[in-house]
Amino acid sequence: MKKRPRGRLVLEDGTVLEGRSVGAEGETSGELVFNTALCGYQEILTDPSYHGQIILMTYPLIGNYGIAPGDDESGSPGASGLVVREMSRIASNYRSGISLPDFLRAQGIVALDGVDTRFLTRKIRTGGAMRVLLSTDSDSSDEDLILRCRQSPTLNGRDLVKEVTRKQTQTWDQGFLTDLDPRENCPPPRDGRIPIVAIDCGIKRNILRCLFETGFDITIVPAQTSVETILAAKPKALFLSNGPGDPSAIPYLTQTVHELIFKHGMTTFGICLGHQILAQVLGAKTYKMKFGHHGGNHPVQDLRSGRIHITSQNHSFAVDPDTLPESITITHINLNDRSIEGIAHKELPVWSVQHHPEASPGPHDAMGLFQEFYERLI
Repeated sequence: MKKRPRGRLVLEDGTVLEGRSVGAEGETSGELVFNTALCGYQEILTDPSYHGQIILMTYPLIGNYGIAPGDDESGSPGASGLVVREMSRIASNYRSGISLPDFLRAQGIVALDGVDTRFLTRKIRTGGAMRVLLSTDSDSSDEDLILRCRQSPTLNGRDLVKEVTRKQTQTWDQGFLTDLDPRENCPPPRDGRIPIVAIDCGIKRNILRCLFETGFDITIVPAQTSVETILAAKPKALFLSNGPGDPSAIPYLTQTVHELIFKHGMTTFGICLGHQILAQVLGAKTYKMKFGHHGGNHPVQDLRSGRIHITSQNHSFAVDPDTLPESITITHINLNDRSIEGIAHKELPVWSVQHHPEASPGPHDAMGLFQEFYERLI
């Protein structure tokens, strides 16, 4: 078996770890975040919300079921790099097309294994998220790599949405791929389909599938699309998608959504970054979390019903509860740290959630949110 080249992981605090290259050769940098999911690495790597970040998987063995055609959440990699404890050399899955290392090399994603992921996770939990550089460059010194790491940009104040949003308006008409997908609380396509516009901030394909299966006709527009163009599509509602980066760095989108809601009375539902954008539109502020929420099994309580949902999470920013105006009510909270997971306007048909119902960690706990969106419009 071919010996894998060595690589180095360098943190901005000067920590240097050696590992083995299991992806593309080269160099990449970003913010290091740990993800606690036990599986779903393909969906995680192709989620545009991870743009500008390098993923550290806490589960020790990654890659054992390979890569399945059709499971990508976007048309290109979202994450800037990958760090795992052990990369499986065997991919056993009847749906697998290629192995994870082959996928990483084909997509140009730098990845390392043989790294102490427990040490790194504890460091991030204690000190907070920090910049990291992965490199297979054997000629540069540790000091050179540390310098390049410290010169790399942070997420604060960066508009990453403009780098992942689609370039032109498109429609979406695809439902779930297989019978294994979560149909229980997401009914089959309806005869009376409802037209909506989804603003693409880095939207995941499974969100679009869930919306389509629920009964929506979906027009997807780039994040920079004007109010006039959105209204020309004659939508009955607006959907704000997930996406990467600092929500305070995209004022153009906040202004667009503000006009659509307060001038044109648009019913609006947001997920993840869409939730943060909506909060800003309604007068709240957001803040950078210490290390964010990334992974599965996050308990979220719906304060309206008291029910607890097991959710999937992926965000480094959150809504500041101290800045919420009186017109907003908190609908969901995270039971791990009491952070806001959902809000709604007390009078307007506008609401959002921070977690990802389409990721189905429950597996069906939060799918009813799409149904709620539909029923508010019929």
